[in-house]
Amino acid sequence: MLIKLLRKIKSKYFSLIEICYFSFSRNDKIMHQFSGESENLPLSKFELMLKTNNVYFFDSNEFEEIILYYVDNGKLSLANKALQLGLTQHPMSVALKLIKVELLILEEKLDAADVILNQLREFEPSNDEIYIQKASIYSKKGLHKKAIEVLKIALQYTEDDVEIYSMIGMEYLFLDDFDAARLNFAKCLDVEYDNYSSLYNVIYCYDMLDQHNEAISYLVNHLDKDPYSEVAWHQLGRQYYLIEKFEKALEAFDYAILVDENFIGAHLEKAKTLEKLNFYKEAIDYYNITMEIDTPTPFAYLRIGKCYERLNDSKLALEFYNKTVNEDPIFDKGWLAITDIYINKSEYQQALYYINKALSIDEDNNEYWNKLAEINLKLNLFDEAINAYQKSIDLENDRLDIYIALADVLHFSENNEKAIKVLKKANKKHNNQAEIVYRLACLNYLLQDRKEATSLLEKALKLNFEYHHIIKNIFPSIFLDEEIILLVEKIKKD
Repeated sequence: MLIKLLRKIKSKYFSLIEICYFSFSRNDKIMHQFSGESENLPLSKFELMLKTNNVYFFDSNEFEEIILYYVDNGKLSLANKALQLGLTQHPMSVALKLIKVELLILEEKLDAADVILNQLREFEPSNDEIYIQKASIYSKKGLHKKAIEVLKIALQYTEDDVEIYSMIGMEYLFLDDFDAARLNFAKCLDVEYDNYSSLYNVIYCYDMLDQHNEAISYLVNHLDKDPYSEVAWHQLGRQYYLIEKFEKALEAFDYAILVDENFIGAHLEKAKTLEKLNFYKEAIDYYNITMEIDTPTPFAYLRIGKCYERLNDSKLALEFYNKTVNEDPIFDKGWLAITDIYINKSEYQQALYYINKALSIDEDNNEYWNKLAEINLKLNLFDEAINAYQKSIDLENDRLDIYIALADVLHFSENNEKAIKVLKKANKKHNNQAEIVYRLACLNYLLQDRKEATSLLEKALKLNFEYHHIIKNIFPSIFLDEEIILLVEKIKKD
C-alpha cells in the first residue's frame, strides 16, 4: 500500500523529532503522476466525474492513488468522497478498508477504526497492516504496552522488520524505557545500516540514559560497517564533545566534513568545539562556513559575537549581536548578549533598555529578572531592583544569592522587617547557611532584639568565623558594639 510506503520513507530518512511533526510525507511519484491535465489520468477523470455527476469506474489501485493524493494535500473531504465511491465499487477491497481505517484514525474516530480492523482480522489474520493500525489506535489511547504487544504480532507476518522494530522503539520511548527503545532501533540498523532515523534514535536513547561512553563504542562499531557515514561521524563527535574530549570531537567532525563538505551540522559542531578549545578565530571561520552553505542563522551570528567578545573586540561583538536580533527579533539570547555588552561598558541605561527587550520575549526567565535587578541597582533604582528580585523568587528561583541580594537591598532601603521575612524564607530552602544567619543576627540587632541577635551571631560565628569580616562591611556599626566585640573574641579563642 502507498500509505505503508510513505511510512517507510519517513522511518528511513527522518529523525525522531522530525517524525513527530510529519503526519504524511509528500509522495513525489503521485504528485508527478497527477501533475498533468490529461483526462486519462485517474485524478483528472475523478474530478471530471465530480463536475458532471457521471459515474466512472476505477480499479482499486487508482482509488488508492486518488485518496492519498487528496490526503497529502489536506483535502480530507475529497479523500473521503473518493473512498466512499471506491468502497461502493470495490466493497471487498481490504486495501481501501485499511485506508478508511487510517482516515478514521486521522480524524480521531478510534473506536470506529477499531471495529473495522477487528472485522478485517477475521478475513486476513496474517495481514501485518491490520496489526500496525491497531497498534496506532492503542498508541493514540496511551496504551503503549498493548501497542507493543500487537506490533510483535505484526513481526510474524511483515516483510519489513525495520518498520515494525522502529515503531516498537517509538512506543518504548513513550514509556520512557530508553534501553528497550534503543535495542529495537538497533535492530533496524542491523538490517539497514544506513537507516539514519534509527541511528539518531539509538544515540538519543544513549543520551537520555547518560551513557556517552557506550554511545561512543556503538558508533565506533557502526563506523566499522559504514566508514563513510557522515551522520555516524557527526554523532561520534557530539558524544566526545559531551564528555569534553574536544580534540577527539574535532577529529570526528573533520571526518564528517570529508565525507560531505556541505554538512552544516558538522561545521557547526566543529565551530562550537573550537570555541571550547579557545580557538576563537578558527571558530568564527567555521560559523561563517555554515552561513555560506545555507542562509545565515541567529545562532551563528550570536556565537560569532561571543567569539569576538572573548577576543576583546566588543565593537565587532556588538555588530554581530545586532545581526542576531535583526535576523530574529524574538531571539531573546541576542538581546541578553547586547545587554551584557553595555553592562561591561558601564552604560547601564542602555543595558536597561535591552534587558527589557529580552523580558518582553520571555518574562518567565529568572536570569533576565536577576539581570534587571542588577542593572537597577547600578542606577540606584532600589524599588525596581527589589521588584525584580522578588519576581525572580516568585518564579521559584531558589538560588541563595538571589535571596541574599534581595535581603541586602531591602536593608539598604530600610525595610529590615521585610528583609528578615525574606531571609527566613531562604533559611527554609538553605538551612543554616552562614550568609543567612549572620544577616538575621544583624537585622535583629538593628530591630532592638539583642537576645535573638546575640544567639544568632554566636551560631553564625561558629558556622563560618571568617565570614564576619564580610558582614562587617554591610553592618559596620554592629561590630563596634562592645558586647559584640567580646563575643567575636570569645568565639575566636574557642
